[in-house]
Amino acid sequence: MFLYNYSMRSFLIPDYISQFWNANPSNPELIVSNKASYERLKKNGKPLISVVIPAYNEEKNILQTLGSLCNNTTKFAAEIIVVNNNSKDNTASLVQACGIPCVLETKQGITAARNAGLQAATGSIVLNADADTIYPAYWIEHMATPLLNNSRVAMVYGSFSFIPTGSTPRWVYVFYEYFAGIARWINKYAKDEAVNVYGFNSGFRRQEGIEVNGFEHPPGTNEDGWLAVKLRTQKKGTLFCVRTPAAYAWTSDRRIQMDGGLIKGTITRLKRLIFKQGMQRNDL
Repeated sequence: MFLYNYSMRSFLIPDYISQFWNANPSNPELIVSNKASYERLKKNGKPLISVVIPAYNEEKNILQTLGSLCNNTTKFAAEIIVVNNNSKDNTASLVQACGIPCVLETKQGITAARNAGLQAATGSIVLNADADTIYPAYWIEHMATPLLNNSRVAMVYGSFSFIPTGSTPRWVYVFYEYFAGIARWINKYAKDEAVNVYGFNSGFRRQEGIEVNGFEHPPGTNEDGWLAVKLRTQKKGTLFCVRTPAAYAWTSDRRIQMDGGLIKGTITRLKRLIFKQGMQRNDL
């Protein structure tokens, strides 16, 4: 079971992911396509699902991310909300051109941006996404279903794979993701499962999120993991990992590059996984 859950990694980027990752953001047809697809995603009804994306200067990535989400296959009516966190580029205008709501949050920072998206959402379920990530075709369906089918599930979270942007080949990231999966398994059983929850691939019930004061968190903690702790503790629920590879989010490796490249970045990120702080229940 362990190997099934954590080692099923693709050496190739799936066609659906590549389609949007390689789309040209300068092509006006991408906006036209996104707008039409978004209308189908909304299904002319009140949304059950709200996908919230914080964005800061993401004009090079946002249309591709939106394309992958707008073209999701789901039986649920869904909306997408982008929170513009003081972008200085054309992020907001590109989002609006797709017919997608774009909320301005002037307080800088991921916590403020995610809280603004939570307040703006109208769906019963909020799914957290990021602007430099491509989502598979059934991501909305896979992530929302556990929350809709089981009242004991307080929060869902999923796994992810990296899309190389530099010289590091995809096969190298397969091994990185395998060992990162081991670290998450250790965290779940030896520390706290909440450290495995990331804001770009998770979800919860909107009303419950509001009732626990959203993404607010104490100094030294992370907004995503701390929300998981609050929901699990105050709502007396469980955290649910959506393990199917069909729900893996494919995200840019730019943060690893910002950490100094693969070797240095791997050490840094594994330290974050293993030593991420502030998750103890008695700290609430």
